[in-house]
Amino acid sequence: QVQLVESGGGSVQAGGSLRLSCAASGRAFSSYARVWFRQAPGKEREFVAGISWSGTYYADSVKGRFTISRDNAKNTVYLQMNSLKPEDTAVYFCAAKDGPITGRRPEYDYWGQGTQVTVSS
Repeated sequence: QVQLVESGGGSVQAGGSLRLSCAASGRAFSSYARVWFRQAPGKEREFVAGISWSGTYYADSVKGRFTISRDNAKNTVYLQMNSLKPEDTAVYFCAAKDGPITGRRPEYDYWGQGTQVTVSS
């Protein structure tokens, strides 16, 4: 059974940092695109960052503040979030697909359950 499990969420003040992790099990994801989406209350789920064989990609709203990385030996992807802002408050989801990174949610085959990030001003 394939599972993606996020961790590392929490509450932080504006300007602070958090590091999210997404551990995969059930199969090897080394060749898969691994991404992070987020969903704020009352808003649609949006693409945040992705990493694949072709490189890393970021939403404009997080460029320069967030860094995505992966450890294939651990089947884990990370999202280092610095200089957090209140508008970063959301549930963060990791996802994976066998193909190029896109911002289209239906294309992703595997999803985690999400982890809450709350940034206070």
